[in-house]
Amino acid sequence: PLVVQRNRENLRKSVVGPSDGAKQGPLAVPVPTVPSAPQELHPGSGGGKPPPPPPPAPGRPPGSPRRVVVQASTGELLRCLGDFVCRRCYRLKELSPGELISWFRSVDRSLLLQGWQDQGFITPANLVFVYLLCREALRGEDIGSQAELQAAFLTCLYLAYSYMGNEISYPLKPFLVEGDKGRFWERCLGIIQRLSAKMLRINADPHYFTQLFQDLKSEGEGGDGSKHWTISLDR
Repeated sequence: PLVVQRNRENLRKSVVGPSDGAKQGPLAVPVPTVPSAPQELHPGSGGGKPPPPPPPAPGRPPGSPRRVVVQASTGELLRCLGDFVCRRCYRLKELSPGELISWFRSVDRSLLLQGWQDQGFITPANLVFVYLLCREALRGEDIGSQAELQAAFLTCLYLAYSYMGNEISYPLKPFLVEGDKGRFWERCLGIIQRLSAKMLRINADPHYFTQLFQDLKSEGEGGDGSKHWTISLDR
C-alpha cells in the first residue's frame, strides 16, 4: 500500500541521509485508514436475529382471600373446656364440667376481691390459652383423684395468669391446694420447658390461635346466651 511504501522511504532517508546537493523535501505523513461501517444485519442474512423480549409473567387471577370467622361466647368456651377435661380425665367417673368451672371462677373471684386484679381474667382469648396448657399438660392416665386434677389444673391457671394477665405478678395462695410447694413449682417448670414455644406462638401467629379456638369450640356445644366473641381472619 502507498502508506507502507512512504514509511519505508522515510525510514531509509533518515538512516542514509540525503544525497549531496539534493534538497530534502517534506516527509510524507501516513494517513490512518478508517474502517468502513459494518453492514446492518437483516433477517435471513445469516447474522442472527436478536432474541425477542421475554413474555410478561401471567397475572394472578383476581379473587378475594378465604375468610375464617369463629364465634363463641365466654360461657360456651368455659363449658367446652370443662367437657374436654372431663373426657381427658376418664378415670374420674364422678367429675363434672361444672366442678372444673367452679375452681376457675373461685380463683378469679378471689383475685378480684383481694385487689390483685381490676377486671376478670375469664375471657375467650384467655380460655384458649388455658385450653392449650390443659391439652398438653393434663394426662388422664396419671390423674387418679380430683385432688390431683385440681392441683394440676390450678398450675395451668397460674401459668395462664402469669402469661396473659394484666398484672405484673399474682399471689401463689389462690392457686395452691397442696402443702408441698416443691411439687407445684416442678409442674410449672415442666410445663414451661415443654410448651414455651407454643405459648409464645399463640400470641404471634393469629392463624395458630384461630385453630386452637376452633379446637376448643369443637370440644362441646351449647351456650349461656351471653355476648358472642368473633374472630375474623383472612387467609
